[in-house]
Amino acid sequence: MDRMNPLDASFLYLENGTTHLHIASCAVFEGPLPAYADIVALFASKLPLVPRYRQHVRFVPLDLGRPVWVDDPSFDLEYHVRHTALPPPGTEEDLRRLMGRLMSQELDRARPLWEAWIVDGLEGDRWAIVSKVHHCMVDGIAGVDLMSAILDETPDPVPAGPDDWRPEPQPSSLRLAVDAVATLVTSPREQLRALSAALASPQRAFGRARDLTAGLRAFGAALRATPPTSLDGSIGPHRRWTCARAGLDDVRTIRQGLGGTVNDVVLAAITSGFRALVVARGEDPAAVALRTLVPVSLRTESEHGLTDNRVSAILFDLPVQVEDPLDRLIAVREEMGRLKQSHEPEAGQALTALIGALPPALTAPSLRIGSRLVARVQQRSVNTVTTNVPGPPLPLYAVGRRMLEYLPFVPLGQGVRIGVAILSYDGQLAFGVTGDFDTATDIQVVADGIEAEIAALVALASVDTVLDLNDKTTATA
Repeated sequence: MDRMNPLDASFLYLENGTTHLHIASCAVFEGPLPAYADIVALFASKLPLVPRYRQHVRFVPLDLGRPVWVDDPSFDLEYHVRHTALPPPGTEEDLRRLMGRLMSQELDRARPLWEAWIVDGLEGDRWAIVSKVHHCMVDGIAGVDLMSAILDETPDPVPAGPDDWRPEPQPSSLRLAVDAVATLVTSPREQLRALSAALASPQRAFGRARDLTAGLRAFGAALRATPPTSLDGSIGPHRRWTCARAGLDDVRTIRQGLGGTVNDVVLAAITSGFRALVVARGEDPAAVALRTLVPVSLRTESEHGLTDNRVSAILFDLPVQVEDPLDRLIAVREEMGRLKQSHEPEAGQALTALIGALPPALTAPSLRIGSRLVARVQQRSVNTVTTNVPGPPLPLYAVGRRMLEYLPFVPLGQGVRIGVAILSYDGQLAFGVTGDFDTATDIQVVADGIEAEIAALVALASVDTVLDLNDKTTATA
């Protein structure tokens, strides 16, 4: 039995039938499609590496404690590994529609919170695996680690190791309640120990408190409401999905020629996509303020595990009012530089820790009520979400078939009608664009704008442009 951390539990509490909190990906493979039994055997061989795949959620009576993971006594792998097919000729548009439909359905909480859909009939002698995992189970980086664990690093499948898994007995409701009460009793003790440790090094504690205060101040200021726009508002339960693509070599060319980081280039491209959408909808980009929530991983290199969440967030205002691609990249780079000094991720982590210190009997209903309230009273503090996750740098294989593309999906929350996920894989960069089915029918405009911006920045990455960029940076310093 393994108790969820506060952030994991919040992803369960906030899900409400409209806000679906699963993350996902679409992995496209070269053909021909292997036999279904061979793909099931692949997943079966890797289950010992991913214990959470055979566990389901149990809620504690009266919300006395956070939910726990327990072994599923009726685990059935073939329930989770499913087979479907696209209608001929199996175009990319068909795949996009299928992704939208699959992402519109919430995972069954009575079973382990994941599904893998084997998609047959993709044109070009290809097939796909659509992987869907609840956010309470993994963050974006851990989700990539899960796929890396399931797939092979060579075309030759790795032989299955011994698997002597037997489900542990299900805990009774009484035991869940007693364990939760025991945790409530020991929690204040642990907090006192943490306080004693901080007092033992007052200078370090003071520095952390100063940084945290600055971060909370910056985070609070960033939550001011933005002017109304068609990009935010209520959402329904159904989703659309599309994608844009870029080569990592092109991004490196932009970095070397124009400066900045990969993340700067990515955010500039996404800004261009949203600017194109604003213009296409007949709105004035100069009058639009578009704030995105950018998850920030708190994992160290040694913490790349396969389960639970280790994330915080920053709030970033996309400069959609800037028309010139070069000026847009400069604006993104300068704003990201400022945010790196703001300590906003530390503030987000502290707020999560504060929620975790409160009794679950208080936080669980509060989060559920808050989720319903946001659905009725529209928030405009966050207009979109942008998540950037580094994926496997080398090719992966399923039953000897090479994975050609790795395309991400990001969930939407209330007030957020469009979100973008970015995932790298084997020299490629994929932008998965999620939209609310009814209010974001034009998300392809965002995808096209992203690809157009990458192409424009590559064209600008010349010696003359570098000199111009340095002049502009000096002028704005």
